[in-house]
Amino acid sequence: MLGLGDFVFRDGLLDFGALGGVDSGEDVGAAGKHGKQTGGSCFERRIRSCSGMQKITPFLWFDAQAEEAVGFYLSVFKGGKIYTTTRYPENGPRPAGTVMTIAFELQGEQFVALNGGPGFPFTNAVSLVVNCESQAEIDYYWEKLAADGGEQIQCGWLKDKFGMPWQIVPGKVWDWLGGDDPARVQRVTAAVWQMEKLDLAELERAANGG
Repeated sequence: MLGLGDFVFRDGLLDFGALGGVDSGEDVGAAGKHGKQTGGSCFERRIRSCSGMQKITPFLWFDAQAEEAVGFYLSVFKGGKIYTTTRYPENGPRPAGTVMTIAFELQGEQFVALNGGPGFPFTNAVSLVVNCESQAEIDYYWEKLAADGGEQIQCGWLKDKFGMPWQIVPGKVWDWLGGDDPARVQRVTAAVWQMEKLDLAELERAANGG
């Protein structure tokens, strides 16, 4: 299993070259087709120069499903892309050439998926929130992310088939819950607590006092 001691940092940045092979950026579409990009390691260059790389990037630890998970997320969130893939070197904790990390983007947000081994499953302590503009969008992400063995929970929460927790919510809910009307906050909160998948029309009625 990968440990923190396996990571090499130079000048405070993760040195992918020291970790093993780094593929140049791969672009994976919903159909799962891979196409190499030219010009070297896109993600490595961006990390080292900090040019265009977001300051804080979620780092998702999987046992050995990073490739499958990233492919799944790219099929759900259209227009996503892979920047680069790193692979374990010889004499590493996993067979040489095995995928170690995949740097990818969903809806303009960057992530890194790691095949780090067992022992660190996802929990509800950290979740990814999808802010939706319509009930159709809520329905889409709720069904897609919970498919094939995921779990629909409560209050807009679900877990996908890899155990990653998500919250599928209307973007308006933050205004309703963060306003200066305590009665509205109470009504909307009470409505949310009664739902699994969130119902935008019902929440709007609660927000408006209906």
